[in-house]
Amino acid sequence: MSTTDEQPTALARAIAEIEAHVRGDGWDQPARLYALAPTADLLSREPALAANIGIDPEAPADSLTPIEQDVAGRPIEDLLVEITWPDTVTGCALVLERIVLPPGAEEQMPDDDGNAAQWAQQHPDRSDVRVVVGVLRDGSRASVLRIRGHEADDELVRGAELSPELGNALAETFD
Repeated sequence: MSTTDEQPTALARAIAEIEAHVRGDGWDQPARLYALAPTADLLSREPALAANIGIDPEAPADSLTPIEQDVAGRPIEDLLVEITWPDTVTGCALVLERIVLPPGAEEQMPDDDGNAAQWAQQHPDRSDVRVVVGVLRDGSRASVLRIRGHEADDELVRGAELSPELGNALAETFD
C-alpha cells in the first residue's frame, strides 16, 4: 500500500526486510531491536562474518544490514533511555506489536493497568498491529505497519511517521 511510486530508500528497504523476517516467526512476539550498519562497511571489515550470515556481496551500495540486538527481556522503554550506539551503526529499528481499539473504547477501559491490558486483549473489536520503525543518525525515518490477518506483501502499510513517538525515542539513542 505504498502511496508513491518512488524507489524505496535503504532505510525503507531495511525495515521492510526486518518486518518480513519477524513475520516469519508469527505473532505475539516481544519487542525486537536492530542496529542498522552499512552493508558495504560490513563486507569490507568483516567479509567472513558477512558471508556466514548470508549478506549478498552484490547488494546495492547504500544497503543497510539489520543486526538484531539481545534485549534480554528488558522493557523496551527502559532500554531506549540507556542505549548508545557505536559509530559503525548508522541507524536502528524497533519492532513492536500493539493492540488497537476502536474509537471510544478507551472510555470503557478499566483504570487498573493489569485489568486494562486483559480487557483490551479480550475486546471483540480489537486489532493487533506490528509496527517497525527505523531511524538514521541523519534524522531520516521510515516505518511499516502490518495488521494481523493481512499477511500479504501488498498489505504492508508504509510511511515515514506511522509512529512518531517511537521514531523520536529511537532518534534520541543517537544523541
